[in-house]
Amino acid sequence: MPKVAVVGATTWGTTLGIILARKGIHVKLLARTEGEAAELNRSRQHARALPDIHFPTRLTATSIPGEALEGADMVILATPAQTVRQNVSIIKQYIEPSTLILSVAKGLEVGKGLRLTEVIKEEVHPHLHRNICVLAGPNLAKEVVRGLPAATKVAAEDEEIARMAQRLLVTKQFGVFVSTDMVGVELSGALKNIIALGAGIAEGLGYGDNAKATYMTWGWAEMVMLGLAAGARQETFMGLAGLGDLVVTCISPLSRNHYVEP
Repeated sequence: MPKVAVVGATTWGTTLGIILARKGIHVKLLARTEGEAAELNRSRQHARALPDIHFPTRLTATSIPGEALEGADMVILATPAQTVRQNVSIIKQYIEPSTLILSVAKGLEVGKGLRLTEVIKEEVHPHLHRNICVLAGPNLAKEVVRGLPAATKVAAEDEEIARMAQRLLVTKQFGVFVSTDMVGVELSGALKNIIALGAGIAEGLGYGDNAKATYMTWGWAEMVMLGLAAGARQETFMGLAGLGDLVVTCISPLSRNHYVEP
């Protein structure tokens, strides 16, 4: 039976852990502290992020990196973007040569401006670089965890790696499509948040849907231009990781980008 380690008890990380455990995969959720792991195991739910969603039997939590990653076929990095480097430095000694490394956070590293898979490459041994992949798409966690139909894109430099990740992640309700355009998938996920914040501001100011749609259209065009300049493929921005993710993030009340905390 496959085994997956999820680094980060975030809403999205926990959601992915739940849907994978539901399909029979053994999932270890790596929490930040022993107390957090104990509470997750005791309550069998993530009460703050996903209330009333109970953990499947095959999902358990731990705060011990070696325990979480032991024998893992895939490790999912679901921490906030700015903590990816720190977390990879902690777990890298436990990553086996055959383990897939999946980045599901969205953003660029402050300071260096690196994509998160580039951050991972700087931290892990070169023999693991081929195993790195990235996931992005119109995936609102609270819909995915309820089993509502959704689709996403997983990308790796090696298509076979992307297909290996696809086989682990796909379910009847969660479609997974593959790509080799890691630059496009990552930049789509990072840049759409900027546009979504502006769309939320326009909505909050009462400018109406016409203005918001205009802003989204022009913002998406700029995303495409920047992506092409960075070496991405145009079709990526027209698909799930690009336009799909942008639309759902800008229009759904479930999106975190409808509010900004100071």
